Amino acid sequence: MAQEEIKSFVATARKWRPQKFEDVVGQEHVTTTIKNAFKNNRIAHAYLFAGPRGVGKTTTARILAKALNCNNLIEGDPCNECDMCRSFNSSQSLDIIEIDGASNRRIEEVRTLRESVKYAPTVGKYKVYIIDEVHMLTTESFNALLKTLEEPPEHTVFIFATTDVHKVPLTIISRCQRFDFRRIDLQTTKNQIKKIADSENIKIDDASLTIIAKKSDGALRDAQSLFDQVVSFSGKDVNSETIIRMMNLINEEIYFDVSDAILQKNFKFAFEVSGMIYEKGWNFIDFVNGLIEHFRNIITVVISKDTTLLTSSDVYFENYLSYKDQFNEGDLLRIVTFLNNLLKEIKNSQDQRLKIELGLYQLIGLEKSSTISDLLKRINELPADSSNPLPEKKKLIENNVPFRSASVEKKEELKNQIEEKPKAEVNQSIDSFSLAEIKSRWSSFIDFITKSDKLFCRNLIDSSPKSFDGKNLLVTLAHPEDYNVLKAEDSFINKILFDFFGKNLFIDFEKNSNILSYSDFKNAEEYKQANLENESPLIKAIITELEAKEIKSH
Repeated sequence: MAQEEIKSFVATARKWRPQKFEDVVGQEHVTTTIKNAFKNNRIAHAYLFAGPRGVGKTTTARILAKALNCNNLIEGDPCNECDMCRSFNSSQSLDIIEIDGASNRRIEEVRTLRESVKYAPTVGKYKVYIIDEVHMLTTESFNALLKTLEEPPEHTVFIFATTDVHKVPLTIISRCQRFDFRRIDLQTTKNQIKKIADSENIKIDDASLTIIAKKSDGALRDAQSLFDQVVSFSGKDVNSETIIRMMNLINEEIYFDVSDAILQKNFKFAFEVSGMIYEKGWNFIDFVNGLIEHFRNIITVVISKDTTLLTSSDVYFENYLSYKDQFNEGDLLRIVTFLNNLLKEIKNSQDQRLKIELGLYQLIGLEKSSTISDLLKRINELPADSSNPLPEKKKLIENNVPFRSASVEKKEELKNQIEEKPKAEVNQSIDSFSLAEIKSRWSSFIDFITKSDKLFCRNLIDSSPKSFDGKNLLVTLAHPEDYNVLKAEDSFINKILFDFFGKNLFIDFEKNSNILSYSDFKNAEEYKQANLENESPLIKAIITELEAKEIKSH
């Protein structure tokens, strides 16, 4: 009797394999398109189903093959009652051929397939070839299949399924209708496992469903296989503690203990949790990954202020909501960035326990950051106290008056004094403006104009005012060769004169009659000798005896 029960057991993945398009979960974009193709009589000669493992590619291919030969389609779905559907469900149909691409990858098998497609189906309307893991075929096999795939007989339909579509040649993909299957989301997986458990009279809590769905990583078949394993271990009553013990998983409670330790600055916990992980044989990398997901959940709660974006069991929703006002976005971003860097270091570390201890110790020691708006809010909440200078700042902020420190005010006061002083000098100079006044301030004017980025302004060095008629200013140049340069820029110099003296002056230049320019001599030697006569005996000796050259800086 016991042997009969063992033989009668059917794995959940096989027992609950969908028999209609409407039973396929999480792939509505594929099933709806195919059903509409049947309704509109737009059946393609080749299909390519691509996607990760365990999401329904082969199942959808079988339903499509069955629908192609069904005698009584219902809204694009096979009826599962006609002779063709029953023969397929009992694996007795000769018109639907399933081929494993991994074990039939050689060109000889493809040549045999090419010969068989010529023959008409035995009973049904179509002869359907389902090639699973088609990317395993060799390049020669793909090339041999190209012509048949491009122009197959009217009664032949190809359905390819693959988990590595990038390995399939583009020449094959372009001849097929391609459908990309998605991973099954967490909630859909939980709902499907819950539906199976209820039909099997198995009691299972939400935490257990969450663990199974997370471990399956979007593959419903993996979730169903894991469900079978869990039921075999715990029987008809499945709870999360049993699953955690059976699979030696990390309890999610430990992640909440870590976040509480960060808030309470409990540095001792860094060493306690590393010891717990080591003693229970948990994987340190899995622990950090789980911690990153934990803080990701906290981020969603802090941002949205609700639990809609959480990827966790319902029993932890209240725990996550308690963090919504205890962390800010900036701190959470720093924590997640730190954990990502810690994960990279742990993978390459020979002492992972030490790395975890030091990492958690540093994580707990991170100080909370405050934004400017937070600081302003805290200032506004300060009590009014005459002995405290802060309320004055608070009053300024409330009245939208920008608060300035004493150093800033002092700088502005000095600036005003500096600006007022030239104005007073300008007013005074306008009243009693003469050549003597200009001469007394000429050295200051030279300093003022040489600060300009105009190089020719330095040619005014050693110049001196000669005459002034109240409007026109005549300046004698120390170096005659500077005359033409400055004459060409007299309008710019007039502007600088107005900025400095505060009065419109028109400048003109004359050469120093005591100094001869180069143009007054026939050659350079005469120019040199003439200038030597005006030099002191010491300078004259240096130039003649040592053959030195005088360099004048302007």
